[in-house]
Amino acid sequence: MTKLTTLLLVVLLISGCAMGPNYKRPSVNAPGTYRGAMPQEAAQPAAESLGDQKWWEVFQDEELQKLIRNALLQNYDVRIAATRILEAQAQLGITRADQFPSISAGAAASDQRSPRTKFIPAFNSSANQVNLAFFWELDFWGKFRRATEAARANLLASQWARQEVISTLVANVATAYFQLRELDLELEISKSTLVSRQDSLKLTQLLADRGATSLLDVRQAEQLVFTAAEQVPDLERRIEQQENFISTLLGQNPGAVARGRKLTEQPHAPEVPAGLTSSLLERRPDIRQAEQQLIAFNARIGVAKAAYFPQITLTADAGYQSSALTSLFSGPVGLWSFGGALTQPIFEGGRLRNNVRLTEAQKQEAVLAYQQTIQAAFREVSDGLVEYSKDQEFRAQQELLTTSAQDAAHLSDIRYKGGAASYLEVLTNQTNYFSAELNLAQARRNELLALVRLYKALGGGWQE
Repeated sequence: MTKLTTLLLVVLLISGCAMGPNYKRPSVNAPGTYRGAMPQEAAQPAAESLGDQKWWEVFQDEELQKLIRNALLQNYDVRIAATRILEAQAQLGITRADQFPSISAGAAASDQRSPRTKFIPAFNSSANQVNLAFFWELDFWGKFRRATEAARANLLASQWARQEVISTLVANVATAYFQLRELDLELEISKSTLVSRQDSLKLTQLLADRGATSLLDVRQAEQLVFTAAEQVPDLERRIEQQENFISTLLGQNPGAVARGRKLTEQPHAPEVPAGLTSSLLERRPDIRQAEQQLIAFNARIGVAKAAYFPQITLTADAGYQSSALTSLFSGPVGLWSFGGALTQPIFEGGRLRNNVRLTEAQKQEAVLAYQQTIQAAFREVSDGLVEYSKDQEFRAQQELLTTSAQDAAHLSDIRYKGGAASYLEVLTNQTNYFSAELNLAQARRNELLALVRLYKALGGGWQE
């Protein structure tokens, strides 16, 4: 008993050590501010960031919010990511179980009759046994603890992977919805323009019938009608296909999509705070996922190094054995055994050494992937900031261009009716105005899409 107690004390003292390096976050060359940030924020970065806001605070269209909520419940990518978390949880439980002893119970009973032979008389035999077996591989060198550390990091990585899927899904639904509303606006513009041009064609045809204008003017008026008319079926096709795409994001079969606010009514701030660059490392799910993967590879180095050292196991077995089942638990029928074993690798042909090299190289690869992910994140934020700012400027100029084209089209129509201009002038200015309206709708869409991309780049969208 004294020897067993001493051995257990030694186990407790030694079990605190583990082979391999402890994790330390790699150094990152983070910029002080984001390129493209607002001038005042570039001078003094604020802790507040657009990425800290919840998605329903950024996207305030009620119908869009409903679509996103449905997508988060039903989208297959989100559900697959959640299932992978369950897989990682189970794997962690399997790996962690190696740290603990294994205990099993068994029972056996047999009866045997042997026939009489020339030299041996007939006899009957009976054997009955119950036993309890114990097996424990001592984790002297932290092999199982490092493996558990790696499995736990993989679980956290899968959780962050799910957050990245959620962030991407929120951005994809918002992007698809804004694209749908832009197509709706283009269809509205095209139909309104078509009606106006059809009225103009009727008037031109009437003037031609009375000899007040030529057939050329009629043909040019027809061109304006046909230009607007050809847009309608093409836009209707694109709208229905966009609805089908959104339905797929929602995990549903193709169908109609409810509309909320018009594209021109979508609220969005003229300037958005980017926040501190250091906070991006904690907020972006893909960066957190990459770091957890790095932690897992770092822990596997300890598992590989522990293979150099002896493997120590304890075994014990106790039970009862008797030829008569009625006397199995009475009398001197007890049995027990206790033992230990030590196995030390001597020659493995370089397997252990190369396994350590492999895990160290995998860790270095994970370090580089982690640093690359961070660098890509800083670029995405900087790209998003300049894109949102310049798209706003472009949209403002496009508004001025559309207003000017509208006035030119109106004046040319007055001049034509007054006989001071040909219908070619009307044709040119009406075409320019129609194109300007469609371009303005696209500019409004691009501004909103830039906001979506910037929000995701800043690590927003996964917060629940």
